[in-house]
Amino acid sequence: MKPVKPKPNQEYKIMSNLSGYNFNAESIEPNTSYEPIPAGWYQAIISNSEMKATRDGYGEYLSLTLQIIEGNYQNRLVFARINLKNANDVAVDIAKKDLAAICRAVGVMSPQASEELHDKPLMIKVKVRAAQGEYDASNDVAGYKSIEGGTASPVQQKQASPAVPSTPAKKPWQK
Repeated sequence: MKPVKPKPNQEYKIMSNLSGYNFNAESIEPNTSYEPIPAGWYQAIISNSEMKATRDGYGEYLSLTLQIIEGNYQNRLVFARINLKNANDVAVDIAKKDLAAICRAVGVMSPQASEELHDKPLMIKVKVRAAQGEYDASNDVAGYKSIEGGTASPVQQKQASPAVPSTPAKKPWQK
């Protein structure tokens, strides 16, 4: 195949310039496909969250990205949806219970923004959802608890908080 040459008075348009990144694929091990992680309890943090509309447009859910922070699956991501607004009252009840479990696990009892739940270690119970039709097997989050194994109580949250250091400290799971 011959390279395409610009017509007279026409320039090549550079779509995305990667020259400043000094990228060489030969020096980096490529990602492989991600198989679901085995079912079990994992230490994780909420690394990202966003309210999204449901497919039907009438509901909303809190989309959570949870990052595993220890063990063989460190840095793997697991996703959860907290269905806070839905015509199905049972779905909303389950969502509120899940959010309450997350809040208790990280010690934030009345969050005003989902970002208040970020970067706080908690335990997540991961399940494997079997492949169905055109969808591969995947992970679901089936439970949340504090690192200590129980749930944090509102009394624990009201304890005096430590002074904020003047320089950013490493996050608890970083070595």
